Amino acid sequence: MDLDALRTADFSLLDDAVEDWSTMVGDLETLMDAAEKGLRGAANAANWAGYNATVSKEFIGKTSGEFADAHSHASSIHKILRDTRDELKKYKGQLDDAIERGRQRHLTVIGYEGGFTVTTDVPPEGRAKQDQDKKGEITALRDDIQKILDHATESDSSAGKVLNAIADQSKLGFSDVDYADRDEAADALKKADELAKIVKKDPADLTIAEFDRLNAGLKDFGDDPLFAERFAADLGPRKTLEFWTGVTNRYTNSDVFRDRLDQLDDMQRNLGLTLATASQSDSASMTEWKNNVIELGEKRIGSPTGPMGFQVMSNLMRVGDYDDAFLNRYGTALMATERALTDNGSRPNLAWRHGGAAGTTQDLNRIGEDSGADPLTGFLKGLSNSPDAATQFFNQEYVSKDDPNNPFERDSDDENTYKGKVTLSNFQYLFEERDWPEEMDSRGKALHTGQNNLALALEAATTGHPAGELPTVDTPAHNREQTRLFESLVSSISDSPGRLTDNGYMSDSVGQITSEYLPDINRALTDDSDGDTDKLFPVAGSSATLNHRDVTALLLSVGQDPEGYSAVEVANKAYMANLMDYHMNPDLPADARYSKDTQFAIEQLAHGSGEVSGTLAIGRQEAVAGPAKESDGAYDASVAQWKNAISGGIGTGIGVGVTFIASPIGGAVAGGAAGTVSSMILESLFQNAQGSALDDAGAVIGEKWESGLDTNAAYTERAAELAAKAHDRTDLQDKSIDERARSAAQDGFRAAGTNTEYMAPHLKTDI
Repeated sequence: MDLDALRTADFSLLDDAVEDWSTMVGDLETLMDAAEKGLRGAANAANWAGYNATVSKEFIGKTSGEFADAHSHASSIHKILRDTRDELKKYKGQLDDAIERGRQRHLTVIGYEGGFTVTTDVPPEGRAKQDQDKKGEITALRDDIQKILDHATESDSSAGKVLNAIADQSKLGFSDVDYADRDEAADALKKADELAKIVKKDPADLTIAEFDRLNAGLKDFGDDPLFAERFAADLGPRKTLEFWTGVTNRYTNSDVFRDRLDQLDDMQRNLGLTLATASQSDSASMTEWKNNVIELGEKRIGSPTGPMGFQVMSNLMRVGDYDDAFLNRYGTALMATERALTDNGSRPNLAWRHGGAAGTTQDLNRIGEDSGADPLTGFLKGLSNSPDAATQFFNQEYVSKDDPNNPFERDSDDENTYKGKVTLSNFQYLFEERDWPEEMDSRGKALHTGQNNLALALEAATTGHPAGELPTVDTPAHNREQTRLFESLVSSISDSPGRLTDNGYMSDSVGQITSEYLPDINRALTDDSDGDTDKLFPVAGSSATLNHRDVTALLLSVGQDPEGYSAVEVANKAYMANLMDYHMNPDLPADARYSKDTQFAIEQLAHGSGEVSGTLAIGRQEAVAGPAKESDGAYDASVAQWKNAISGGIGTGIGVGVTFIASPIGGAVAGGAAGTVSSMILESLFQNAQGSALDDAGAVIGEKWESGLDTNAAYTERAAELAAKAHDRTDLQDKSIDERARSAAQDGFRAAGTNTEYMAPHLKTDI
């Protein structure tokens, strides 16, 4: 900064800007509070249906979030402008004081473009001698002024860098930057430059101290948007991939590999999270970074025989929420390479197998036991954190029936008389056809991380929330793309149950998926084609079109795994209790009622709930008595574990919560009565499960079946009784609604036995 620019600076415009941004921050805070408490609160309690439930509600939720981002965005800019203005005013004051001190000592400060000079104030003819006599004072004043100008330059320059970086974060809308002051934001950029410099080094030259410094820095700053964008853009995609390839290779830098082997998992997480944060930026540098990472997908990294770019990058995608558009473009390119390496899926992908002549022997993954050689394993784990991207990916076409090199033929006339080429989606290829590369753990046991991550990604894709989490009131109702994928999943398992039962490690995710589609499943169990069940089992958003046989096959298959069974059974009990409350509520609008006869509605839903539990029970028996030899106690233990998972969130925390909340009158889950009914029913379920888990599982199959029938009916009876009391429905109590519900639940439970006989023939005699 020039001396005259600071000395003559007029801060009135900057003062106005700071004041304007201060006003903006206050106004946005008011809007943010109104959006959160009013807009989002009203949206979550409103009666959404159809298109509005999937689009409008989600739009309102995102819009409400934009107000929060706008507030933090504006607040950060206000603080940066304020801090910079205050500092520049301070430096101007220091400059004026320094010039005045010089004047009192007969020294003059003369500014010019690009610099300044200090001299004595005597006439020119005597100045040379006087300057020599006052050389020490001149030098001291010059140094003081230069220090002031340096500080002012740094203040102005860092503010410009930070403000430009914030502006570059998002082309549309607002970024979620939130800084306490200008220095905090400037430090983030400075730290990014320092750490990127370390990673740019040849991995062979990396020191242990640098490794530790990098790991700690990424952990501390990885979720900072400005840091992450600056770090990734400064580093560049090739250096990013070369770094991870180098530090995970025992021969590249043996010192670091040996002494920090147990910290490579933390480095993978910290680096992956940082890149995920950076991917959300819309800056030109990050747009180029994302494009180049994809272009490097088929390139060898580190050496002509090194791993492919896809293999390296996919392992850094296992953690964090990457930008959806980037994930979709990356996934499209990844599957194109998969097709090329497998001749459209007709043979195994040897290039992505661990070891062997064609595959890599390097362990690129340090989170878990799989080597990371198959890039689909890491990519699918990344999709499990990004629901929208996952939905789009699975519904994309993998190969067309018109492709002359399509190797897949299936029954194409529904009568199994003619096989022809069929179009497969990414879901169908990965779930039904792919030859997954084999891997073993350190004990020689087969690993199935890829398929397990596939199930996690499907969980995110069909439910709309990250895998491993439970839905909240802000989770949008299912949209058509999600339900279409669920329909494909149900149909696939029905066509070949072994796709799930032979891969039990996928059942926890499929169980959670199933639990979140119980309204759709119950509709299918009624075999009612005229649409009357829309009101019996209300669905917000898009509804999946299913048939009875496929649903039975799904429940029977899911029931053969303790975790899958428990996810659906716990949700089924909560859903049943919520429906009891919903249909007994006298305030339910007439146009939302399934029937004028509430008793009939209660009996119908009790029957459906009973059939779901009965089918799950048969699946459980199949696992206990069949080849799997699953422990019966493991089922009860798995049910009991749900008590902690949904603590404080009964109703919304169980799969069907989101779908049911958006039903007429705001949804039963939102009401106090439903919470009470659900809580009491689930508490009984958990207590009984905890007790049964400790019992000796010596009862024969028939006894277990009868016990399950009676217990399930008792839960339904109790729910009907509680709901009737909660709404003071003496008319229903006088008709013994609880006994009628119990009887209907028993009928539904027994119907499950009839429907599954041909699917589990060896259980016939026991049932």
